[in-house]
Amino acid sequence: MGSMFSGNRLNKEEMEVVMNKAKEIVSEYPVVVFSKTYCGYCQRVKQLLTQLGATFKVLELDEMSKKPKSLVIEPGLYWSHAKFTSLIGDGGEIQSALTEWTGQSTVPNVFIKGKHIGGCDRVMESNKQGKLVPLLTEAGAIANNSSQL
Repeated sequence: MGSMFSGNRLNKEEMEVVMNKAKEIVSEYPVVVFSKTYCGYCQRVKQLLTQLGATFKVLELDEMSKKPKSLVIEPGLYWSHAKFTSLIGDGGEIQSALTEWTGQSTVPNVFIKGKHIGGCDRVMESNKQGKLVPLLTEAGAIANNSSQL
């Protein structure tokens, strides 16, 4: 049995599943960075957050597999009604869901305290304006007000 998703073209139900999982991840961590390992802009954001002493969750979309973490069949349902309950989706599917949710199709895609911040330029500009450290502090991602870099 293959993946319940076909490529990065998701139907409405599939998009909802992936988007809900992305929203769940964003709500579970003070800072979330959706990234790709080879992206220089992603590296800049992760480096800045590290230099500021922030704790953050990184999801490297280019390293994510389509394979479900587990397949759970709910009691009383036939095999054909099985649901993937801990499926995140592959990186392309997550990126499609993030585009639908935020309007941003590029990485990095940064969230602080559940709020979409944006990409590299917006994160760097927030830091330059002295707004990033207070956001990170309020989110509980850094313990004190480190000086701006």
